[in-house]
Amino acid sequence: MAGMSLDTSGETNGPYVQRSRRDWAQLASSTPMTLDEEALSRLRGMNDPTSLEEVVEVYLPLTRLLSQYFEHTGHLYRATHDFLQLSVERTPFVIGVAGSVAVGKSTTARLLKELLSRWPQHPHVELVTTDGFLFPNAELERRGLLQRKGFPESYDRRSLLRFVMDVKSGKPHVTAPVYSHLYYDILPGRQIVVNQPDILIVEGLNVLQPARQRADGTSGLAVSDFFDFSVYVDALEADIKTWFLERFATLRQTAFRKPESFFHRFTKLSDEDAMAYADRVWDTINGPNLVQNVRPTRGRATAILRKGAHHDVSWVRIRKV
Repeated sequence: MAGMSLDTSGETNGPYVQRSRRDWAQLASSTPMTLDEEALSRLRGMNDPTSLEEVVEVYLPLTRLLSQYFEHTGHLYRATHDFLQLSVERTPFVIGVAGSVAVGKSTTARLLKELLSRWPQHPHVELVTTDGFLFPNAELERRGLLQRKGFPESYDRRSLLRFVMDVKSGKPHVTAPVYSHLYYDILPGRQIVVNQPDILIVEGLNVLQPARQRADGTSGLAVSDFFDFSVYVDALEADIKTWFLERFATLRQTAFRKPESFFHRFTKLSDEDAMAYADRVWDTINGPNLVQNVRPTRGRATAILRKGAHHDVSWVRIRKV
C-alpha cells in the first residue's frame, strides 16, 4: 500500500513471507468492519477470547487477501474456459482450515465464513467440518481405532475426498454425514446438503494430509489437491495442551452435565481424577496426533496464523506466489 512501511526483518529466503501482527494489521486499513460483538460472541469457540480487535487486525487482512485469490482464480477460470471453448459455470472456491484440537481452528473457520459472506457481492459460503467423515464408533471399535479417534486412519477418507471432489466439480446437491459432539458419534440418517456454494470452507485436523502412497509406489488424490487456499492455525504444543485442559474443565460444568452426553460419567469423578484423565487423553491421543500427523502438514498451507499463550495471533506467514 502506498505510503505504508512494513517491517520485513522477519522474512527469510524460504517459501513464506512473514508479517508481525502490527504490520499484518495495516494491510486491511481500508477494509470495512462488518462484524459486531453480538455476532462475534456467536462465532467464538468455548474459552476462545477472540476479540473484535483481533478480527480487525488479523481476519480482515486475511479476507482481503482471500478476495484477491478469489478474484484472480475467477480470471483464470474464464481464460481457461475461453481457451477450451467451454460454457460451464464456475466451480466453488475451496478453502481448507487445519490445526490441532483446541487450537481454535473452528473459530477461525466460522469467522471466515461470516466475513466472506459479508463481501459486497454476498457470496454463498458453506462450512463443513471433517468430523462428519469420522467412522462411526462401532466401526472404529471393530477396527481397533476407538482410542485413535482423530488420527488419519479414523476417517472415511475416500468419502471425504469424494465429497470435496463433487462440490468442486459443481454438482448441484452434495451430502455429508453429521457428527454430534454431545453423543461423540455420527448421527445415523442425518445429513447436511451443500448446494453449489460460491465458497466452501473445509475445516478439520487432517485436511492438509498428502495423498497416501499405494503399495506399488504411486499415490492417488488428496483432499488438499482441491483447495484454492488453506489456513493452518498454529501454536506451541504446551499452550494447546493448556487450552485443551481448560476446555475439558469447562465442558465438565456445561455440556457433560447433560445425561445424554457421552462424557456425562466424567461429572461424577473428582476434579483431580477428571483432569488426570484429560491429561492422559492429551498425552496418548491428541498430543501424538499433533506431532505425528497434524503439525507436519503446516508447511503445506497457504497461510499460517501463529498464536501466543493467550490465544492471540502474534504473526502471520503467507506462502510466496
